[in-house]
Amino acid sequence: MNLPKKYILTIVTVLAVTMFFGCESNFKEVQKSNFSEFVPGSDADTVNIKYTDSGRITGVLVSSKMLDYSNLDFPFTEFPKGIDVTLYDKNLKRTFIRSNYAISYKPTGIIDLQGKVKITSETGQMLETEQLYFDQKNEWFYTERKFKLTDAKGVSYGQGIDFSKDFKVINSQRITGELEAEE
Repeated sequence: MNLPKKYILTIVTVLAVTMFFGCESNFKEVQKSNFSEFVPGSDADTVNIKYTDSGRITGVLVSSKMLDYSNLDFPFTEFPKGIDVTLYDKNLKRTFIRSNYAISYKPTGIIDLQGKVKITSETGQMLETEQLYFDQKNEWFYTERKFKLTDAKGVSYGQGIDFSKDFKVINSQRITGELEAEE
């Protein structure tokens, strides 16, 4: 009776060891198949990019660091050290944008500006906030964050704003401050 118990114990031990090492090897293969490197397709220092439309410059972007992740399923470009952008309208009026960090999502055309975002128009209007989005297709800025807007009428503060790149159309929410009224 002791002999079959030894055989059964030996067989169970061999099967358990075999299963353990078999699962170990499959687990490592599964880990490898699900692993993808998150590295940029290209990396550039000191970039100066000019955007054109029909031979006319529409924008100039300057940054000290650019990481391009166009090799991913959802491609984007990151500017970890910030950007300095000049946008030109059809009449060559300029809008200046500066932020400490930016990320541009290629499929959506949305640019996320973060960290001391400052936008200034040639006419002297200025908006300051901590995060601002720019819809490139519609040439429209928006945020739900707190902001400070300075123009010829005065200084106003609020939370939540959207506006055209030339500041001609401004929609703000929860605004406070002193404004000069037109009579």
